[in-house]
Amino acid sequence: MSEHGTTGWGIFRFLNHLESGLLTTLMMSMILMAFGQIVLRNMFEFSILWADPFLRHLVLWTGMLGAAMATRDGRHIKMDVLPQLLPPRGRAVLAVLTNLFSAAVCAVLVKASIRFVSDEMEFGGPVFLDIPAWIVQLILPAAFALIAVRFLIFAVTSARSAWRNESEPQAGEAAA
Repeated sequence: MSEHGTTGWGIFRFLNHLESGLLTTLMMSMILMAFGQIVLRNMFEFSILWADPFLRHLVLWTGMLGAAMATRDGRHIKMDVLPQLLPPRGRAVLAVLTNLFSAAVCAVLVKASIRFVSDEMEFGGPVFLDIPAWIVQLILPAAFALIAVRFLIFAVTSARSAWRNESEPQAGEAAA
């Protein structure tokens, strides 16, 4: 989605910048908080009580947003031996299937994470500064949903590519 340059995709570009900015802010916060904790502990024998759980949740948010960004840029973990052996149409068909499967897996994870957050709402307590755990854990269903939507978009894009390759005349063939 990041390679689309048309104005119709402007919302995606805006969301991509927002996502990148948020991830950068989270990373900087994590680094500054961890560094601050080290300085406070080593120089003043003091620490901020809520900093460690805050840092743990920053790691969660950073990991989930990083996974969403990796998916956005096509840099997620994937097996790429088989596609190299297939012709362009076969690669496109395989991409449709793997993207649909990945979206389905993410949809299952969305459902599971919604259940997890619901349980935390009902039974969980605060994580730090009296902030309920379920609030900071909302990143789980949100990120998995974002990743699932991206895989669905990739599946549609791959299906269009497969369709175009099928309908285009092969070398030496006349167009119908």
